[in-house]
Amino acid sequence: MPARDAAIEVRGLHVVRGGAEVLHGLDVDVAAGELTGLLGPSGCGKSTLMRAVVGVQVVRSGTVTVLGRPAGAPELRSRVGYLTQNPSVYGDLTVDENLRYFARVLGADRAEIDRVIETVSLERFRGRRVGRLSGGQVARVSLATALINRPPVLVLDEPTVGLDPVLREELWSTFRDLADDGAALLVSSHVMDEAGHCDRLLLMRDGRILAAEAPDALLERTGTDDLSGAFLAVIAAEEERV
Repeated sequence: MPARDAAIEVRGLHVVRGGAEVLHGLDVDVAAGELTGLLGPSGCGKSTLMRAVVGVQVVRSGTVTVLGRPAGAPELRSRVGYLTQNPSVYGDLTVDENLRYFARVLGADRAEIDRVIETVSLERFRGRRVGRLSGGQVARVSLATALINRPPVLVLDEPTVGLDPVLREELWSTFRDLADDGAALLVSSHVMDEAGHCDRLLLMRDGRILAAEAPDALLERTGTDDLSGAFLAVIAAEEERV
């Protein structure tokens, strides 16, 4: 079912990469004010879908609309925050210099730099060159750049990979606050124990959405006690239909 007040609308999306179809006619909605989790195993097409949402993926057919505009439209550049799995910051600049650069590009107030550095717990490292940080710390700098101008849409590809459990929990709390303030968040993960943080789940496998519903509804429908078991039950039911 479509999400109410959808900020992201995907209809009939087909994507071909390397001569093989990797997304098979997807229909997806992500609502404003909602934390939507995109979950599934590595290689199932999550990153490809996210690339299509931010307008950097060539599509064979279908439509992707963000805030009422075609994905990738110039006017969306400052309104969509995007975190990729690979670092999107400059290793020869310090944390603070990276954020000052992105704040200027995006037209964000410099006061936002202090806010996002605190959000991702990098206060002690703001003067350190990014190239000298750990992988998890670099990922946090990239996340800070996506948050710096408070965009109404956030597309976050595996934002908690490589982070310690305490920071992961803090970031999910931050994502919750952003959604409560009205932002639309599409957050991917292959870790099912993170799914419970979401308002709505999109369970993905082999380039298809197998389920789109709230965590509690999914548990009730599948008669399982945890979301990992629910995902397995959805897969089993799908295989029976094929």
